[in-house]
Amino acid sequence: MNTFHPVFVMKVLRRKRIVLFIAYILLLILTMLNLANYKWTKEPQQCNHQMRSTPYQSRSDIRYLYRSSVPKKRQLVYVLTTWRSGSSFFGELFNQNPEVFFFYEPMWHIWQKLYPGDAVSLQGAARDMLSSLYRCDLSVFQLYNSPGGKNVTSLGLFGATLNKVSCSYPLCSAYRKDMVGMVDDKVCKKCPPQSLRLLEEECLKYSTVVIKGVRILDISVLAPLMEDPSLDVKVIHLVRDPRAVANSRIKSRHGLIRENLQVVRSRDPKLRRIPFLDPNHKMNKKDGSDYHSIGAMEVICDRTTKTLRTALNPPGWLQGKYMLVRYEDLVEDPVKTVRGVYRFVNLSASHDIESFALNMTSGSSSSSKPFIVSSRNATQAASAWRTVLSFQQIKQVEDYCHHAMTFLGYERVKTAGEIKDLSKSLLTVPKL
Repeated sequence: MNTFHPVFVMKVLRRKRIVLFIAYILLLILTMLNLANYKWTKEPQQCNHQMRSTPYQSRSDIRYLYRSSVPKKRQLVYVLTTWRSGSSFFGELFNQNPEVFFFYEPMWHIWQKLYPGDAVSLQGAARDMLSSLYRCDLSVFQLYNSPGGKNVTSLGLFGATLNKVSCSYPLCSAYRKDMVGMVDDKVCKKCPPQSLRLLEEECLKYSTVVIKGVRILDISVLAPLMEDPSLDVKVIHLVRDPRAVANSRIKSRHGLIRENLQVVRSRDPKLRRIPFLDPNHKMNKKDGSDYHSIGAMEVICDRTTKTLRTALNPPGWLQGKYMLVRYEDLVEDPVKTVRGVYRFVNLSASHDIESFALNMTSGSSSSSKPFIVSSRNATQAASAWRTVLSFQQIKQVEDYCHHAMTFLGYERVKTAGEIKDLSKSLLTVPKL
């Protein structure tokens, strides 16, 4: 038969089909192995890489110098607290740690988007957001973006311009994550906004993720997350004397108007309440805002009490995963407290972190700007409520919060004179 005859050619091709297919597969495997070998043996630039003279590193440079790698085990931490409890400073102790990816109040986006929803009705949405963030899935922020608005960027997240990750290399050249020190938001605002995808890649590099939030009211809300075998969540419960919290809420009333209303809407209408002011007192605008500031304490303390009762007799999902920190103990001995907190979440407190905590609590001034973390005389600030609040305001807070105060070791006062006597401590040993 003619070797060029079509029938003969087809027979040859049939015989060699398997051989050709195997050869193709082998060639493909060799190619993939070569690429894999190149990817994992190519050394990235070191952290002390000399940056270009341009103000900010381009996105292509960032992706070349830093490769995403998934840590073997991730420690997840939630700082459970409430407004005006010293939580911004406490969160900064994690924000400054080069081993920590820190989220500052991410649930703020939920409360703003779903306003005027009451605090209790928003708990499920807040928990769902935490579940996503602990997995470094930041697409959840798009759910609470304005319809038709631009995509959320790294600088569009609440508190982003004070975040060490967002404002540090490789996302921005303004700061270095391994250098302890406060971020200047005016400097960070000049950083190039990065996509959430790049922020997700950065998140995956960290073995510890910490989220500080004031919008989870009761630890039982976190139970599904803590029972999830794919997550290793620990809770640090930061508390402060409710009377000091109420005083600080009044001081910063204008910045908490919406939040106060959302919390007050969650109050039980059936509960009996003592009068806020003398019946003959004529209410003014300031009294109204103070009313909501202190009225919110009823809900906050009720939920705090539920959390403390759960912690006293912890269910299986909470055992070994809960730590109580009193703000007063933190400012009294910041180094000891930081060491204990870090040990609880498997971190080591460096000398720089300890010095930072000490310096931030031993300043000579008292800040007049709420929501701003600065060096101040924190011990003096902790007892400022005793010279500012009226006796009536103090008694109302104590009426709302007496159960939580008993658990936490905060003594109630009997007379106005006892309040003003600053030589008398109102702290005792907490029951937890």
